[in-house]
Amino acid sequence: MADKTLKEIAAKMANLDIALLTTRTSRGQLTSRPMSNNGDVEYDGNSYYFTFEKSRTVQDITEDAHVNLGFSGAKGLYISITGAASLIRQKAILQQHWVPSLNQWFPEGVDTPGVVLVHVKAQRIKYWQGEDEGELHIR
Repeated sequence: MADKTLKEIAAKMANLDIALLTTRTSRGQLTSRPMSNNGDVEYDGNSYYFTFEKSRTVQDITEDAHVNLGFSGAKGLYISITGAASLIRQKAILQQHWVPSLNQWFPEGVDTPGVVLVHVKAQRIKYWQGEDEGELHIR
């Protein structure tokens, strides 16, 4: 078992779109929901997901920024990313991560009322693929 570098893990994540984003509720329960990275997959330890300001996701992150992202892919690939989430509301940053397919959920683009970007900065990445497994800590 040789630990991989962030670059090697990023190469495995290149075609993964859907993550299960897990947050902690105000009652201390864990809750997960599927989130799409919308093709924003040049992974460097940062993940971005669009949602609405009034969503449970935003409420949970406001109360506790510790989150987990779970991915699964071809050939038995599983990745778990523990990180810290923050909320971005600046339109210039939203625009950097915008892709046209988001218009089906946010019809006015980055000007859609209540649109917010969830930024997850990885702190620890664990991966499994067949007999290969490892962990990477990000500082």
